[in-house]
Amino acid sequence: MTQQNIKQLETELWDAADDLRANSKLTAAEYKDPLLGLVLLRFAQNRYEDAKIEVQNNLPINPRTGEKREANKEDYTAAGAIMLPEKAKYDYLANLPESEDIAQAINNAMKLIEAEYPDLEGILPKSYQEFDDKLLRDLVRVFNKDAVKNAKGDVFGRIYEFFLMKFSMQGAGAQEGGEFFTPPSLVNLIVNFIQPNHGIVHDPACGSGGMFVQTAHFIKDHDNKSVNEAITVYGTELKSNNTRLAKMNLAIHGIEGKIIESNSFYSNPHNLTGKCDFVMANPPFNVDKIDAKNKFLADDERLPFGPPLTGKGTISNGNYLWMQYFHSYLNETGRAGFVMASSATDAGNAEKRIRQQLIETGDVECIVAISNNFFYTRSLPCHVWFFNKGKKAENKDKVLMIDARNTFRKVSTTINDFSDDQLEGLTAIMNAFRTNNLEAVSSSAVENAWLAEHFPKGKYQDVEGLCKIATLDEIKEQDYSLTPGRYVGVKIDIDMDFDYKGRIRDIHTELAKLNTEANTLMQQIQSVKL
Repeated sequence: MTQQNIKQLETELWDAADDLRANSKLTAAEYKDPLLGLVLLRFAQNRYEDAKIEVQNNLPINPRTGEKREANKEDYTAAGAIMLPEKAKYDYLANLPESEDIAQAINNAMKLIEAEYPDLEGILPKSYQEFDDKLLRDLVRVFNKDAVKNAKGDVFGRIYEFFLMKFSMQGAGAQEGGEFFTPPSLVNLIVNFIQPNHGIVHDPACGSGGMFVQTAHFIKDHDNKSVNEAITVYGTELKSNNTRLAKMNLAIHGIEGKIIESNSFYSNPHNLTGKCDFVMANPPFNVDKIDAKNKFLADDERLPFGPPLTGKGTISNGNYLWMQYFHSYLNETGRAGFVMASSATDAGNAEKRIRQQLIETGDVECIVAISNNFFYTRSLPCHVWFFNKGKKAENKDKVLMIDARNTFRKVSTTINDFSDDQLEGLTAIMNAFRTNNLEAVSSSAVENAWLAEHFPKGKYQDVEGLCKIATLDEIKEQDYSLTPGRYVGVKIDIDMDFDYKGRIRDIHTELAKLNTEANTLMQQIQSVKL
């Protein structure tokens, strides 16, 4: 199935499923988890049918009987599939007689799978009795089309991610939506910059697990390895619903991982301080009402620079707690990438003190300013921060500043993202800085129009309005601000061929005409006798 075919299938399935919801009494939030549960069931049978042939071929022959033994759960797990009980198969549900209770049958299918696979216990949705019988049967049929039944490989992972995105755009489930789904452009930026291809990968605010999924794509595309051979995944998530989404997401993509429901401010459930090769996150911004007197917070080894206390002994928001967590989780060569509120790069008082200490470690590698409208349900700009404890010695006193606020593709009136060229170009800038090979952008610039426009000489250079390698002395001069705009400057483009005087004359002529029409209209109104 081509990429275009997959996109078409995603859209067709979503449109069909969303039309069914629109004609029901269900909200998007009520609809989300049960719908994603059906995607999981359909995918589970597809993987089961694919694996069945492989499992049968690999079963050993009993030397005494000369026959192969029966396949078991472990055989299917090794083949990357779930061994489905008969009544948990999608085909069984799709062919259920009208006289049978479809909601009860689906709830039972979920229970059967959870009974066989303890990691999914309590995770799968079992609220199908809240659906109208006809709606539920129609929904089951949506995912029983031939194109869906024959879908192979990562197609269902793509469908699951697409549905998560669409639900996020509807604001379904989480406050502001962005808490359970980080837009693909920002996830791709983080993954491309830190290149998480080995070891321990941790997301302490994992939402629905999108960072892990994109890491799996990265490993497959660049190293052609099994994700479970290359990395070990750990996630922490505060909200129960998001935790379930994340576990379902990992199951859909065949990623083995440990997801724990917990509050990262008052716990360190995976005990990963100093052990992580990669940390990536989109934590909730500006979280307030954090208990500064909590004993765990006071003794937390993840806060080497202390909590960001106000003069009253309170914590105004959690931004600089998150930053210290991310830094502390890294091992001696670890890298981190995370989304953060724009206010954090210039925050004062205790936050400024902590920011200065972070900068002085030499581990702050890059800051990228992002424009408005990258999140689906909030329009505020943000920054993406990058730490690297394995920076080369000559880069320890330097930070790459990228102002990407004018780098975006307009998807709609309310949504922006990065084009492929823009994302590749930003990654090339980062690679050029990290490797100290200023020619590193040249190979990409040949076929990349965005790079060719900004780097016409085919090599890295500071570009006004876009990027600059800032030294520690320059950062000190800016009072330890990490706002890229302070360093890269503003590029002002003046079109010398544009007839400014002529355009002004046209505007004056148009204004005079409008004034005349306004006066005529006023006279007509005043002449009307009441």
